Amino acid sequence: MEVRTAASPRDVKHYTTDRLREEFLIQDLFQADKINLVYSHIDRIITGAAVPVNEKLVLTAGDELRAEYFLQRRELGIINIGGDGIITIDGRVYEVNARDGMYVGRGAKDISFESKDASCPAKFYMNSAPAHVSYPTVHIKLEGEAEEGVVIVKDENKVELGTLEDSNHRIINKYIVTGQVESCQLAMGLTKLLPGSVWNTMPAHVHSRRMEAYFYFEVPEEHAVCHFMGEVDETRHVWMKGDQAVLSPEWSIHSAAATHNYTFIWGMGGENLDYGDQDFSLITDLK
Repeated sequence: MEVRTAASPRDVKHYTTDRLREEFLIQDLFQADKINLVYSHIDRIITGAAVPVNEKLVLTAGDELRAEYFLQRRELGIINIGGDGIITIDGRVYEVNARDGMYVGRGAKDISFESKDASCPAKFYMNSAPAHVSYPTVHIKLEGEAEEGVVIVKDENKVELGTLEDSNHRIINKYIVTGQVESCQLAMGLTKLLPGSVWNTMPAHVHSRRMEAYFYFEVPEEHAVCHFMGEVDETRHVWMKGDQAVLSPEWSIHSAAATHNYTFIWGMGGENLDYGDQDFSLITDLK
């Protein structure tokens, strides 16, 4: 598990391109038959991925957490962006297929990942945050029928925003949010930009009561995403490829434009679960 410290906005203003990428960009998350994790001191978020191909992968705490097991003091959100997979939690088997999600509550001990088909492996993207309360583990689906332990994303949590004329026509799917899946501090969802649109989260905003991690995927190999961060009056940018994540501190805006439409997963951790707790800036105020 890689460990990263937090950064002051005053210091970030003096970062070189390489230093900015070193502190905030997360590369090479998805590697066959490996679990890769990055532990950030920014709200103690963990960003990671598991790609089981020929092996069952087991999630362990490692030395960095000083815990008996990964979720001894944490909660976990998962979204599968690959082929159909299986997640086993304390002996219960969940078929977590493409675009399915999971919320795993504090106290779950044995967590493992498998793929149904090695030729089309599952790709599990993960965010984890500290938790002081245990909430039920939930299997999350975009479509289908609810049953015990399974939640279908509500229609009001499938939000269409923006327009093609403004290049930001997008669908926001809220997986882990208040009123749908209870969590201690973790919120998580998936946003898909429609063809012809390239801007996300515009107008830009900050929410100083929680941080956010963005994970970009479905970016064609010959294209790239330009992620914007920093303070409103002095922004910075990080050029990114597909299947990469970026950390956004509480004081930073988080937005992006790309050379092609794409999909991204957002995950937030902090003291406030109110999705609407955002301080927007005017587009014309960005510098």
